[in-house]
Formats: sequence, C-alpha cells, structure tokens
Amino acid sequence: MGNPEGRFHFAIDRGGTFTDVFAQCPGGHVRVLKLLSEDPANYADAPTEGIRRILEQEGGVLLPRDRPLDTSRIASIRMGTTVATNALLERRGERVALLVTRGFRDLLHIGTQARDDLFDLAVPMPEMLYEEVLEVEERVVLYRGEPGAGSPVKGRTGDLLEVQQPVDLGALRGKLEGLLSRGIRSLAVVLMHSYTWAQHEQQVGTLARELGFTHVSLSSEAMPMVRIVPRGHTACADAYLTPTIQRYVQGFRRGFQGQLKDVQVLFMRSDGGLAPMDAFSGSRAVLSGPAGGVVGYSATTYQLEGHQPIIGFDMGGTSTDVSRYAGEFEHVFEASTAGVTLQAPQLDINTVAAGGGSRLFFRSGLFVVGPESAGAHPGPACYRKGKCQHASLRPARPCPPHAVPGPFSLSASSLLPTPGPLASIPQPPQRAHLPGGPVTVTDANLVLGRLLPASFPCIFGPGEDQPLSPEASRKALEAVATEVNSFLTNGSCPASPLSLEEVAMGFVRVANEAMCRPIRALTQARGHDPSAHVLACFGGAGGQHACAIARALGMDTVHIHRHSGLLSALGLALADVVHEAQEPCSLPYTSETFMQLDQRLSLLEEQCVDALQAQGFPRSQISTESFLHLRYQGTDCALMVSAHQHPATARSPRAGDFGAAFVERYLREFGFVIPERPVVVDDVRVRGTGRSGLRLEVAPKAQTGPPRVDKVTQCYFEGGYQETPVYLLGELGYGHQLQGPCLIIDSNSPFVPPAPSTILVEPGCQAEVTKTGDIRISVGAEAPSTVGTKLDPIQLSIFSHRFMSIAEQMGRILQRTAISTNIKERLDFSCALFGPDGGLVSNAPHIPVHLGAMQETVQFQIQHLGSDLHPGDVLLSNHPSAGGSHLPDLTVITPVFWPGQTRPVFYVASRGHHADIGGITPGSMPPHSTALQQEGAVFLSFKLVQGGVFQEEAVTEALRAPSKISGCSGTRNLHDNLSDLRAQVAANQKGIQLVGELIGQYGLDVVQAYMGHIQANAELAVRDMLRAFGTSRQARGLPLEVSAEDHMDDGSPIHLRVQINLSQGSAVFDFSGTGPEVFGNLNAPRAITLSALIYCLRCLVGRDIPLNQGCLAPVRVVIPRGSILDPSPEAAVVGGNVLTSQRVVDVILAAFGACAASQGCMNNVTLGNAHMGYYETVAGGAGAGPGWHGRSGVHSHMTNTRITDPEILESRYPVILRRFELRPGSGGRGRFRGGDGVVRELLFREEALLSVLTERRAFQPYGLQGGEPGARGLNLLIRKDGRTVNLGGKTSVPVYPGDVFCLHTPGGGGYGNPEDAPPLQGSPPQSPAFPERGSVYEYRRAQEAV
Repeated sequence: MGNPEGRFHFAIDRGGTFTDVFAQCPGGHVRVLKLLSEDPANYADAPTEGIRRILEQEGGVLLPRDRPLDTSRIASIRMGTTVATNALLERRGERVALLVTRGFRDLLHIGTQARDDLFDLAVPMPEMLYEEVLEVEERVVLYRGEPGAGSPVKGRTGDLLEVQQPVDLGALRGKLEGLLSRGIRSLAVVLMHSYTWAQHEQQVGTLARELGFTHVSLSSEAMPMVRIVPRGHTACADAYLTPTIQRYVQGFRRGFQGQLKDVQVLFMRSDGGLAPMDAFSGSRAVLSGPAGGVVGYSATTYQLEGHQPIIGFDMGGTSTDVSRYAGEFEHVFEASTAGVTLQAPQLDINTVAAGGGSRLFFRSGLFVVGPESAGAHPGPACYRKGKCQHASLRPARPCPPHAVPGPFSLSASSLLPTPGPLASIPQPPQRAHLPGGPVTVTDANLVLGRLLPASFPCIFGPGEDQPLSPEASRKALEAVATEVNSFLTNGSCPASPLSLEEVAMGFVRVANEAMCRPIRALTQARGHDPSAHVLACFGGAGGQHACAIARALGMDTVHIHRHSGLLSALGLALADVVHEAQEPCSLPYTSETFMQLDQRLSLLEEQCVDALQAQGFPRSQISTESFLHLRYQGTDCALMVSAHQHPATARSPRAGDFGAAFVERYLREFGFVIPERPVVVDDVRVRGTGRSGLRLEVAPKAQTGPPRVDKVTQCYFEGGYQETPVYLLGELGYGHQLQGPCLIIDSNSPFVPPAPSTILVEPGCQAEVTKTGDIRISVGAEAPSTVGTKLDPIQLSIFSHRFMSIAEQMGRILQRTAISTNIKERLDFSCALFGPDGGLVSNAPHIPVHLGAMQETVQFQIQHLGSDLHPGDVLLSNHPSAGGSHLPDLTVITPVFWPGQTRPVFYVASRGHHADIGGITPGSMPPHSTALQQEGAVFLSFKLVQGGVFQEEAVTEALRAPSKISGCSGTRNLHDNLSDLRAQVAANQKGIQLVGELIGQYGLDVVQAYMGHIQANAELAVRDMLRAFGTSRQARGLPLEVSAEDHMDDGSPIHLRVQINLSQGSAVFDFSGTGPEVFGNLNAPRAITLSALIYCLRCLVGRDIPLNQGCLAPVRVVIPRGSILDPSPEAAVVGGNVLTSQRVVDVILAAFGACAASQGCMNNVTLGNAHMGYYETVAGGAGAGPGWHGRSGVHSHMTNTRITDPEILESRYPVILRRFELRPGSGGRGRFRGGDGVVRELLFREEALLSVLTERRAFQPYGLQGGEPGARGLNLLIRKDGRTVNLGGKTSVPVYPGDVFCLHTPGGGGYGNPEDAPPLQGSPPQSPAFPERGSVYEYRRAQEAV
C-alpha cells in the first residue's frame, strides 16, 4: 500500500457500530476518521461516505453525496466488514436450499448431536441456514473389494471409491425447477465423500446453473476436507452469505465512477489475508473485521517489542477478542460462529462475553459480570437512552421453566398430573425502574472516575443531545449495592456494608478476572506461559483495563498503538494479499510418498503464484509457504504444520522437513510424541502471499519539556480516591514518561463527533511515549492488600474464577499429556479441587455424569485410609462403592500437605475414561454383564504413587488381574492405561502447584476459608430455588410435597418423594420405593444418583452457579440400600451409568414439573471384531416444556457425546451409513411438541459382533400437563436375506456382510394439551446472538460434548 503515484490509499474497517477509515494521502501523511456504520438520514453507505469526506477535506472541493465519486485520485481500497457476520447472527442471508445425499436430509440439523448449553432444558439451537432440503439420488462409498462391487475409481486423495449409484439428474431436474418456482435462487450441494470424489457435485452444479440458479456452492469447492457435517455447514454458509456480500459489493461500487474499474479493491478474509473483491466469499468473511486488528498488532507491536510474543486484547462494548501472535499467525481450520461450524482457515480469535456493555448482577452472594450485554441500544445506564429499563432485566428466553403443577405419579405408561394451574416460580422482588439501560462495566468505570464525561460529545439521552450521566450510573449501581449490603448485613455472619465505589471496584475486578481466564487457556493450551507475553491493547474499552489484566497475568508490559482505536483499519493497510490452495490427501508420511507430496505442493504453489501475478504482483513480491495437515495414525488430533523453520534433509520432502516440524509442535503442545506410530497426511496446502503494505509517516519528534497536565481528577483505586493527572495524547511526544495513576485521553479521536479513548495507568505503573508515538506501560507489582477469612463478596467472585481456572488448567495438562483417544481427543475427563474434608470446590468442565461423583470418591478415601495418607502418595480408585461411576472411569486423587500441617489441607483429583480395563468384552462396556468383575479391573483404594514412586509393576498386575476370571480378559491396552494414569498424576501436580501459588499469595487460612465460602454460595442459590418452588406451590394451595415414579424397561420402579422445608429452603429427596438391585447391569452406584441430582438442581436454578458440594447441602438424600440406586458392591453397574442415570433425571424433573421427559436413553451401540472396535451413543428427542418445543435429534441430560462424522465412520470402519435423519412424529404431541428421535441405519461390510445397550423400548418418555408421551425406541436387525428381527433393548448378536442395523431412537414427551396447540411453526428457541468463538470456546464445547 505504498504511495509512489501520489494517489489515495484507503483502509476501511466497517464494523457493526462504527466504520473506521485510515487513509494515506498524497505526500505520505495519514488521515483517520470514524463514523457510524448506519446513519441513513445522512448517507447510504459509511465506507463511501468516509472516502468522500477525506477526498473533500484534502481537495478542498465540495463533493455532493448524490453523485458517484471520481476515482482518478484513488489507487486502492481495502476493506474489512462485518456484513457476513451480521447476516449470520441475525439470519438475514439469502434464501437457500440444501441438496444432500439421500438418507441425510437432516444431517446438518443433527450436526454433532451435542447441545451447546448443558443445563438449559429448552436446548436452544440456532436456525438452519437453509429453508428447504432436496435429497439427491446418488451414493459413493470407499472401495473395499467386496464380491459384486463395481470397478473402483480413484479420488483426489488417492483413495479408491465405488460409485454405488450415479446421480439421477432426470429426477433432480424437476425438483430444482420447483425450487425456482418458489423463489429460491441459491443452492448448497453437499454429497457424501465429495471431498475426494467431486464429480457428482459438479454434475449437480452444472445442471443447477443451466436452470438459472444464481449461486451454487459446492462443498467440494468451498472446502475440500473430509467430514461432511462441517463441510456441509461451510457450503451452506457460503450459499447463504456470498450473495449478501455480492449485493453489498455491488452497492458499494455504484458509489464510484466506473464502478471502481481501475481501482484495486481488496477485502480482508478470516485468515488475515486480503482477497480481490470478486473472490470474496461468505464462508471466508465471518472474521473479516476482527482479523484486521490481529494483523495490525502483529505488524506493529510485535516488531516494536523485539519479537516478544504478543497477546492481542480487543475490548469492545459487547465482547472482548483475545488472540496471540509470535511470529506467525495462529490459525484454526474449523470453528463455530453463531451455531454454524465452518471449515476454513481462520485466525484463532477468541471472543468472550465481557465488554464495556456487560451487565452487572449480584446473585446469591456472588458478583456476576455478563454474559448479558446492554448492547448499543439502550446501552449502559449512563447513556439514558430508550425506554425505561429494569436495572437487572433477565434474559427474554423462558429460563428455567419452573412450571409447577401438582404432585405427580408416573405409571407404567404415562405421567398423570394432579389438576392445577400452570404457574412459574416467582422471581425475586423487582428493582425500581430506571431511565436508560441496565448497569454495566462502563457505569462502574464512570462511578470510579475512570471515564471523564466532559470529554464525551453530547449524543446521549432520549434526544441524543445530552452528556454521559454519572448520576444515572450511580443510581443504577446503588440498586445493586442495596442488594449487596442487604446480603452482607442480614447474612449468617453479618459484615460491614460496602460503599458504592467498593461495589463498583468489585465488579471491575471480577470483570478483569473473567477476561484473564481465556487468555490463560489460550496460552497454556499450547504450552506457553502467559507472563512471557506483551499485552497489545486496542478497542474502545481496553485501555481502562489493560494494566489490571496484565498484572493479573504476570505480564510486565502493555503496548497501546497510537491508532489503537482504529487498529483494525490500520491492519488492513498493513496486510498482504493472500491466495491459498488446498487439497485433501490420504497418503502416509513416508519416504515412499515424499515425491508425490512434493509434486502436489508444487502444483498448488503454481496456482498461488499464478493467481497473485494475475493481480499485478511481480514474482519478486510473491512468497509461498507449504503446509501439511499431519496426524498420528489412529488419532484425530491433526496439526497443520509448516516447514519454514525446518529445511529439507535427505530424509524429508524437498519442500521441507515437515516430520520434524510436526514432532516439535506435537511435543510442545501435548508434552510427548509417539515415535512408533505412523504419521498420516490429511491435507496439503500452500499459502501464497503478495507483499504490500503501508509506509507509516515519520515518527514524532522527541520532547524536551515535561508533559502538560490538562487537569487533575479523582479516581478510585484499592484503598480510596487518589488524585489522578489527566494528559492529552496529542500533546505527548517521544520520551515523555508518566507515573501512575494517571489518565491519557486521545482528544484527537477520529470519532464524528469526537469521543475520547481513555487509557488508565494504574498506581505502580509507568507509561512512556515510544519513538513511534505509541504508549508503552511498564506494569509494576500490585500493592499488597490484606484479605481476611471473613466473607467478602468481591473476593468470593474472584476466588470463584481462580478456583475454576485451577480446575481448567489441570484439564489442559491432562489433555496435553494423555495419549489415548478417549482423553486426548474425546476429552472424556474431569478435573477437580476439593477442600480438606473432601468436599468439592470446583470441577471443570462439567461432564454431567461426573458432577458430584468425585466428591464421594475423595471422601471415601479420607474415611478408608484415615492416617495412612502421607506426602508423596497418589491414590487410584474406580469401585462403585467408593464413589465410582463405572469401572472405565479411573479417578486419581492426590492429597496435598502444607508445612506445619499434619493432615492434607486440600485434595486434587482427575477422573478419566480409559478405553479398556479388561472384562468380558473389548471396551469394558458389556451389555450383558451380571457381576462387577466382568466389567474390568477394580480399584477400591490403590496407592498409584507411594513415597513419590510410581507403582508401575503393581498397577500393571492389577490391570491384568481380570484375566484370572473365566471368560474375562485383562486390559487390552496396557500402554495407554499407564500413559494416561501418568498424565492424570501430572494434571494433579499442576493443580497442587496452582493452589500452592494461591496459598502463597493469600495464606492457607484464607484459601481454605474461601473454599468454604464458595460452597456456601452454591448452597444459597439452591436454597433460593427451593424456597421459590415451595412459595409457588403454597400460593396455589398445593402441598409442599411432590412425587414422581418412572420405570426401567424391565419394570424396575424409580420412585421419588420430595419434601420441601420452606423456612429453611431445604428438601428431602427420598427414593424409598425404588426397586431392588437387578441381575443385569442397570444398577447405578449412589454417586450416579448424586450426579443426576446436582445436574437437575443446576437446571432448576437456571443460571450459572458454582457446581460444588454446596449444591447438596440443603438436600438430604435417602436411597434404600440394596436398591437399584445403591446396589451391593459386587453388582454390575455399566448400564446404570449410561441408562439408569437418565431415568433418575426424568423422575426428578417430573417431580418438579420442569419439562416433559426427553428420550431417557443414550442408545449405546458397540461394534467389534478381532481387528477393530467402535462405540457410539446416538441422539433422540428432547422433552418439551412451558414455552418451547423439544429439540429433535439431540443428546439430553446426562450425556452430550458427539457422533462420529459419517465420512470418518465409513473411512475407518467396515460399515456404510445408509440413513441418519430425524424420525418424524416420534415426539409427543402437545401444546409444545416433544422433539423427534432419529433413524440411523448401518450396513455391515465385515463379520462383527454388534452390541446394543438401550432403554425406553418398553416405557415411553412421559408428557406433562396433558402432553402426549414420546415414541418408544426400536432396535431392528435386517438380515441380508430380508428377514427383520427386533433385537430388544439389550443384546449382543453376530452380524455379517449385507446385514443392516436400524436404530429408531425415542422421541421426547409433549407439554400441554395438544388441542391448545397453535399450528407448529419455527424451531426451538435460538441461541443468544452473542458470537462466542475461538479455540478456547471449541475446547469447552468438545469437553462438554462427552
């Protein structure tokens, strides 16, 4: 973006609220401008208006808005835009139809089958981007050479395929014509295995274009990568968004003479590279705006800070973007935005729900910031805009649905409610109504004096002509402070009330800690230390929080670019033009394939160079970088690696030593390598770059005199108000140093009208102006403060984040160092922190079946071992009577000792699902076990590490012990068992280190006190819910006792009676009347019932609370010994963990009348023979409730496991997935209809043993309030000869080539009388519009999808 010809170069970031314009003018000087993105009263298009204003100002000639602009003085325009993102969030894209292989019409609706929010009974999901689906008669499968198979064809990956059914274009033509007649002009074509065999999609695309469709997105072109679900979403997003972008581009062009024919126009893509206007597509545009900011700080701060790694911190009004740069962009190749998973290179930008507009709440003794936001309208309270708003409005979605009819009794066929009106639990008393919006982080900063109202334009108030109002902020915050002080003065341990400033400061500190968590996760997930980074701060609100964030993370430098308010636009000016080429591959990475890999990379390199030369770049300005997408065979953890730091050797491809690069990165990220395991190439990729960029203007001159103080104000910090000088950034020059506390105001802000950007330099920090005019802040240590053991709600909120962060970081270490697929890739584990009594303090992430269960395990060990616990001991346990769930879940517990203490001061533990620990069947999940010893190795209380020595010989013997039992085998994968156990020990050690640091900072007595306080906080939230439930019933003249009963398919009753104590906010959950222990494996250990109870209580509370021991403190649980819910120590339990747990949830929710039953089953399917094994659980229908229809095709309650992608399934296992779609009509009828189950058909290509472990094949999922029950499930085996056999709910049966297993999963129950139902429209409630995203978010989603 140089300026040799004396013309203008524009870089424009069109955001959702503001549009930033950065212009390099003839002569090299820079102009910047910020204006509203939408202002229809004054202009039609903000970027065009920004260009017009700068041309007018520079040329001194009036340029009328109603005439196209002369482009003779414009050399280039670069733009980043949120047009695609906004269309995706608001579902305002093109009308689209999906064309998909027959049998998969609902595949994208089902997706991974996991739900996003574990505890939201309504299971909100975003709408699909398509409005119609056409099934295409065609099928391609991987060639296996079975008798009768046709001749194979070779795919792009080198795989051989069999075309079982060519495309029936004749039948398709009429269907496409029907779409056209209904006004649909955009198509997404998604066919099985098209990533390697694209001919069928190409034939369909050709026909569609001939018929007149204006946009056709082929998944094989949108992103040719294996896995049809994310590739299908990507194609749909492309078809949905690209026409919208094209319309915007055409409208933009019309604002210029010649429609910009002779002007280079480039758009920023999600990967951080620029692309020509005509090549800018929807699937590559979702991060177009935020990507510019990453490019901006990578091209400026990284260079200026001596190539020290950078954390980008972009804090806006609604959210905060966090990213990392250490010499190369960090990309992800699959990520979700607004419920749509995109397979495309994207910068790893992690967006979290914390911004200046994040709302402030005080809930059950806890300071809470977000995730709800005030948005642009009405905005924070100080804006005084819009209608009167309640100071603490709750989300509009019905949440949670505490619909409470009378007591219930569940018969063998249905639930019969006692007649009574439908009512919701009353909410807490409403606060006084306030003018304007709710109280937010911005209001807290204003109250603390960290924002100066006089510096802002008068654009607020109902008429948008008034200044910011500190009075409105104070009034709104006083309402919250009243709640805080009522809690403090009226609690069990009365405390002194807090001042308004202390409350505001508390919320700011909690917001800072919330923003630190994703930064820790982003860095530590890849083996980096957050304290080794520089914090690059930009965005409207970041400067007020940067010092505190850096200090909390141990960073010593904050860098704020002089154009930080427009860094995304600056990044566009500095960015390079990028062209990428990528192809799928399935070659092994061996010397025999190196030549093929070099040839493929060379061809892709030629494509990139040709494309960039066609855009006018000489070869000397073009560079290319080659990548291979590598993974160890048998794993799913692929890394896209470049060899640019690993030159070619005699034992590598000519393009570079990708193997060495892979091993180095794998070791850094995961802590180990697998040298004996072959490496596989999934994709080959080349990134071509045309170098271009802005030459910045001359740096400001050095200043000799001291900086001028514009004014002195009062700002509140820890300890009280301090005099705080205010400086104007425009008056500062190179060499100026400013001692904190002080405020730096960018009074030359490009806002129209001007609005300041405020930088807070906190006490103990020092700011200096660099040679380039930027602000560098040296962050000093925080002044020591005394925290006592007495409850402080602010410290409670901070400790809550710190305790959760410890558990999360333990999980990251476990995932990095484990070797098995179950832990490393499926993330089937939990890590937790426990108090000295073994009570759970924090648990992350929240795998439902692990909730509360580990607490039982730890407390058993404390009681069992007594004084036989010593430093250096690590315990291993999985026995059901010792708090275990089922045997494959191995729990490793480390007691932690502290100098001067004779007993452990706390405990850390990790529970991981091991793929095999022996027993009668591979996988240790037998459907027909009748005794515990048949399910694998048993550990009651085993010292895995004793005196600091890992007991490998003893644990190996124990893992092999099941082989001594007739019909059983010892562990079938000892190596993985031992490796994963060591990883669990390492994760525990990380937890010990982190808690040790916490104790070092605050003292042992304070940390242990806050462990107790955080448990008491969860207890308070549950008591509040129970009181509200009881109050609701009492107000309607109903008794404070409810009951429910349901049955397992063998007839065993699960009975529950709940007695509410209204005055105490407590309850007795009495399972007396539940059936006895069964001969099979449906017995559920006591820990399973407690986990199910905690899950239900959290759902009923309806908001985030700490999930710990306190949840059960208000509850007394009565479980009869010898029952199916507390069986004998020898009872088989594997089915209890995956099936009975679901029925316990059904019964609890029925007693509370919260919603109708969901499918009540995990639909466990296992397939195996001598050389392979496969296990899956399958989705069904979710129950309806008051205000929502049940979600179809989703996992519910105690499981959230993701399903294997159909293309991965068929490539790795000898099966063909013939159907995977919804089961229409299986959801129960009602005013709100239950969700439908699914139909899943597997055709077997080899002889194998099929095992099914399922429920709800006899008893239907109940409906509520007159709603009808959902349909039962059904397991059918269709033999090759056409004979159909009903397998029943639980069996193992041999299957042969040509046999088909047809699984029909249950639907959810309906809610309310069907006769009251209006015509069903739409879909279940949608997810909130806030687009949380990034690798940290994807990790959490994956962890919760277990």
